[in-house]
Amino acid sequence: MPNGQHGQQQPPAGGQWYPPEWPDRIRALMDGSLVPVEPRRAATVMLLRDTPAGPAVHMLRRKTSMAFAGGAYAYPGGGVDPRDEDHLVGWAGPDREAWAARLATDPRSAQAIVCGAVRETFEEAGVLLAGESPDTVVGDTTGEDWEADRAALVARELSFAEFLDRRGLLLRSDLLGAWARWITPEFEPRRYDTWFFVAALPEGQRTRNASTEADRTVWIRPADAAAGYDKGELLMMPPTISTLRSLEPYGSAAEALAAAADQDLAPVLAQAALENGELVLSWPGHDEFTKHVRPGGTP
Repeated sequence: MPNGQHGQQQPPAGGQWYPPEWPDRIRALMDGSLVPVEPRRAATVMLLRDTPAGPAVHMLRRKTSMAFAGGAYAYPGGGVDPRDEDHLVGWAGPDREAWAARLATDPRSAQAIVCGAVRETFEEAGVLLAGESPDTVVGDTTGEDWEADRAALVARELSFAEFLDRRGLLLRSDLLGAWARWITPEFEPRRYDTWFFVAALPEGQRTRNASTEADRTVWIRPADAAAGYDKGELLMMPPTISTLRSLEPYGSAAEALAAAADQDLAPVLAQAALENGELVLSWPGHDEFTKHVRPGGTP
């Protein structure tokens, strides 16, 4: 569940997560005493399933004890494994060149990013977007043998390519749609360049809380989750609430997946400026997240 920010502070209105150390780090970045670290590539998946009231999305709540975004709701996701660049995995759907064009990267990196999305969904939610043929998907993945492989993937004892080869599976890249791209602000010590994907829960599979970092999982309509955020009841980072709001117009998981091709993947990167003694933190194109930080350090 990447996005690379620290601390636990909630602002007076809404559920936007605002770490208390940000003002000092922003000032350090602006005066040149803080050098930005290179962001790690990451992938996260908004897994959808249809309900009579419309599609619901699978979300995890990070344990409140976590130093990174404790108590915040997020989607299954994590860092890209560089090993997924080195071995051509079994693949179905748009080829690597097509994905490279969509993700604005090269084919090897595109394979690793898509593999990261599918692997993290399996590791943290127990859902696997893969099948024995280009038009099939595996069924129930809750058996002991599946769990042993999942644990080996989490421990990085097994690469995702090796896992697919061992089981004779093809990654179903056609079941994913690229949705958004957010980069952790330059003033953060842990940074991620994160691609957000959308996917539908395959028939026969079910989610479970397989993450060691989450204490709760929910299926929730995007509009309901957004309402919880607006009331200050659900804590989220800007990329999470932004992507939730963008899912609200779609009446089914299939509609959302079909709309993925038209989503803007231009990277969103926070900007900081000093205006009349105040620090102003903003995310271009996302005005709701703009924060004015007084000299005392509080938003």
